[in-house]
Amino acid sequence: MSDTVVLYRPTGPEEIALVRQSGFTKWPPRLPEQAIFYPVTNEQYAIDIASDWNVKASGYGCVTRFHVRKAFMDRYEIQKVGGDHHTEWWIPAEDLDELNENIVGAIEVIREFRA
Repeated sequence: MSDTVVLYRPTGPEEIALVRQSGFTKWPPRLPEQAIFYPVTNEQYAIDIASDWNVKASGYGCVTRFHVRKAFMDRYEIQKVGGDHHTEWWIPAEDLDELNENIVGAIEVIREFRA
């Protein structure tokens, strides 16, 4: 799928329940205090967050993988927020519906972690 970009998202139990309700087709709207949607660029970074932060916060974390049309993702720069593999996109909450429209295929749960 050269016309798509692979994104990963570490996810907790509440968010993945909403993704499941959508039939694994879209991300839920952001909460008022969540101005940005942060998918990450690589599986290892998503694993780090899901296994460390999500599990500590809620007892459960998972890593999701999904494909988004490259033409949409080209609008956003990759942000480096720590070590070499700590890279992510900052997608404004108001663009989330459009991101959802550009998902190709299903949002997949590829790893799960529990306390």
